[in-house]
Amino acid sequence: MTKVHSEFASDTKVAHATYWVGRNACVVFCRLWFRMTVEGLENIPSSGPFVLAPVHRSNMDTPIAAVCTRRRMRYMGKDSLWKNPISAWLFTALGGYPVARGTADREAITRSVERLNAGEPLVLFPEGSRQSGPTIAPLKDGAIYLASKAQVSTVPVGIGGSERAMAGGSKFIRPSKVHVIIGKPIAPAALEDNGRISRERIRATTEQLHDELQRLFEVAQRKVNA
Repeated sequence: MTKVHSEFASDTKVAHATYWVGRNACVVFCRLWFRMTVEGLENIPSSGPFVLAPVHRSNMDTPIAAVCTRRRMRYMGKDSLWKNPISAWLFTALGGYPVARGTADREAITRSVERLNAGEPLVLFPEGSRQSGPTIAPLKDGAIYLASKAQVSTVPVGIGGSERAMAGGSKFIRPSKVHVIIGKPIAPAALEDNGRISRERIRATTEQLHDELQRLFEVAQRKVNA
């Protein structure tokens, strides 16, 4: 997908309208099909950029993340979704931008920082690919690195019940209860005097995010199973 196409798809009035139609459809679906409840909405910044960092157990986690806030979110997606021109336009209009899986995609990193610097919030799954089970996998450094590079906060999100609703490999979405807990924002790793971020600070902040995601996930799962 060309840069021109990306800009066209993401910034026009049609694209914004497409996003809001899609987001509102997700709200209705999640409330009716999942009986979804959300707590901690006050922890979502009302303005300015931030990184929303949810637990990742289901393909439904992306629309669930969109329901967490009325603000227009941006998403990374695997680049194969952009191979078809029609789907490329749709995914970009819905806030997505492509990432080459399994590589250090400098273009995706640059685009993410640009979006944050432009005041847009991003959704990044810090576990990377979809996981399974009750334990948060070791986190990738990407979410905290990007947040620290742009000096914005990271908002952890525990999602309980989404794996039961649609586990990996499942073709159907079950009407299963989902509960979402939005945690308090985590400050970015501090910049050093030379303007860079040390690997140690990134790793320490990533561990902080990991511990908070584990806590939120466990509480969300208990509330779903209560």
